Amino acid sequence: MDSTVSKIINKALDGGLLTAREGIELLSWDDLSDEAAAVRLAGRRFSEQLLPQAEIHGQIGLNTGLCPQDCKFCSFAASNRVFTEPSEESLETVVDYVRLLEEKGANAIYLMTTANYDQEQFLAYGRAAFAAIENGTPLIANIGDFDLDYARELKRAGFTGVYHVIRMGEGEFTRCPVERRWDTIRAAQEAGLQLGSCVEPMGPEHALEEIVEKTLITRDMNARFSGAMRRTPLPSSVLAKHGAVGYARMATIVAAVALITGQGIAGNCTHEPNQLAVFNGANLLWAEVGSNPRDTKGKTEENRGWTVPRCRELLEECGWDVLEGPSALFA
Repeated sequence: MDSTVSKIINKALDGGLLTAREGIELLSWDDLSDEAAAVRLAGRRFSEQLLPQAEIHGQIGLNTGLCPQDCKFCSFAASNRVFTEPSEESLETVVDYVRLLEEKGANAIYLMTTANYDQEQFLAYGRAAFAAIENGTPLIANIGDFDLDYARELKRAGFTGVYHVIRMGEGEFTRCPVERRWDTIRAAQEAGLQLGSCVEPMGPEHALEEIVEKTLITRDMNARFSGAMRRTPLPSSVLAKHGAVGYARMATIVAAVALITGQGIAGNCTHEPNQLAVFNGANLLWAEVGSNPRDTKGKTEENRGWTVPRCRELLEECGWDVLEGPSALFA
């Protein structure tokens, strides 16, 4: 066992904030090495200490279409030509989804759209979703960039927080400038919206330096959760040639992200749900209905999307207690 890795792990477990160099060191070892195994064990113990009960959040995708922001990893990207005919869920369907997710035990409910979705229309859906919630389940927005005035509108409509990410390859494989993403994050914070984030979407070609850089960004923004999501290859995407990160590697990355983000960030997500990452420290999973930027079907519950009960079963199989009731992360 390498002594440097041991020191870095102990520093994180004792509450110290790791440097970028230390984060890279944690990820530099083969996934079958003693060092990587130690990282995974420490990540699991750390995640359990910070959030003893795992959570399941439910996401409702409101629409599909050819999005001009053209994120190359996304099935909504104009260049990927997956959803050539736009579609939109009805208000009644979204309300039914909200009730279903809450009934099944989702701890938070997200409304997700393409980046160019009409802002006033989204507020209308948000108000209807908020009115349909019966047990105080937090409502979270996963949408394109916005300014401070709109952040305040989201807050007034009933949203507790937003999911926002400076993604892998932002500004290179997307048409979203990094500074605009930061502007949105700052607007959300100023409006009193809580933030969720992640290191995503990750591919095999991404260097350790970028993985750690994006991890530290989630720490710097004081997100309620971080974590790691792998990219789902879309056959029509220019990124498809790189394939996907294996789940064994994702398990080590998820554990390292927990240690790097430190004691201030209790949530440690992974997506799509998988046993290796959950066993090694992922304490937050997503159930999905409606549209999904990793799917080629407009109703992801008919294809890639997981249900709340399926997520719960996976978490419990991996030794987690699962929270009942509203999210502790967005409390």
